[in-house]
Amino acid sequence: MVLTAILFLAILTLWIQEPWLPGVFEAAIFALAAVWTARMVFSSVSVQFRLALVPLAAPILIGALQLAAGTTVNRWATWTALLQWGAYLAVAFAALQICSSDRTQVHFRRAILYFGFAVAVVSILQFFTSPEKVFWLFEGEYPEPSLGPFVSRDRYAAFVELLLPLALYEAFAGQRVVVSYTAIAATMLASVIAGASRAGSILVLVESAAVLLLMSRSRGFRTKKAGRVAASFILLAIVFTTVVGWTHLWERFQEPDPYRYRREMLASSITMVRDRPWAGFGLGSFETVYPGYAIFDTGELVNHAHNDWAEWTVEGGLPMLILLLPIPVAVARRALQRPWLIGVLSILIHSMIDFPMQEPALALWAFALLGAGFAEAPHSDEVTPPI
Repeated sequence: MVLTAILFLAILTLWIQEPWLPGVFEAAIFALAAVWTARMVFSSVSVQFRLALVPLAAPILIGALQLAAGTTVNRWATWTALLQWGAYLAVAFAALQICSSDRTQVHFRRAILYFGFAVAVVSILQFFTSPEKVFWLFEGEYPEPSLGPFVSRDRYAAFVELLLPLALYEAFAGQRVVVSYTAIAATMLASVIAGASRAGSILVLVESAAVLLLMSRSRGFRTKKAGRVAASFILLAIVFTTVVGWTHLWERFQEPDPYRYRREMLASSITMVRDRPWAGFGLGSFETVYPGYAIFDTGELVNHAHNDWAEWTVEGGLPMLILLLPIPVAVARRALQRPWLIGVLSILIHSMIDFPMQEPALALWAFALLGAGFAEAPHSDEVTPPI
């Protein structure tokens, strides 16, 4: 499947810090969306449409208006961000169309799950044997240990947040191999704890509990199987976490002020929003504008707000925030029928204290899962929430 190949390559090359690389994957996504559009125009292929994806067009409209009105402080950055948001809408559209087939949707889910599991295994092995290098060969960009292609523990945790609910869902939905899928989920959870991402560790634990609760209370699954899945996952998670270790994570939780600097960045972002509440400073312009509002200086470059929602509001104004908020609301409602979508909700929550969605590869994955989650649901893919 072309879509999965694009997503896989985007993650495997994520460590390469070249400004042109995201554009390659964006171009591939645009081409894929164009092919599907052509198929729908010139053949009898039916078109999938979901209102939940409409808010993704809001940043494109806002960016276009900023360019037309000349209100952006950095036209190049706004053009770049405009193309990125266009690619996010295109990947959600492509996933929506591709996953409208029951069989294709199952293949898509399992393909990205198995890929994520492979990345998790490689990441753990690399973390303990050669943490200073990516894939044991290449120097990482940041001083913290690398986890597979991820040079940031928080980016890695966000990636796992997207996929761990898929493993637990498959453990419930499959007819057998319960232990295999719970082992995948436990491996992913343990890898995040070993990497010592504080927010990521909390979120993978919370989303795991949420999926187990939703699936076990669904009228479509037997209580006996629910207990077996939950017991298998909890036991394996404890064993795997003990093996990889949790002491470094515990030490990070003992830091006196874990929100240091992020609090100041948020305060600066709020001041920026107050100065331009409706027009914003222009998509992609946070790095350009921030120095004039900074209230601390460590000598390091601050290119993001460490809060995606605050950064989007700075760049697009309050209209951007208002128009994007329906997305997590729609995802939360949809997750009641498709608990594996909780991963998308988790990364959007993570974005309130970090900036995973500023990484184009992660954003492509999140919006691809969003599109797949809203594709026409086959009867066997839905869970029935308890009354």
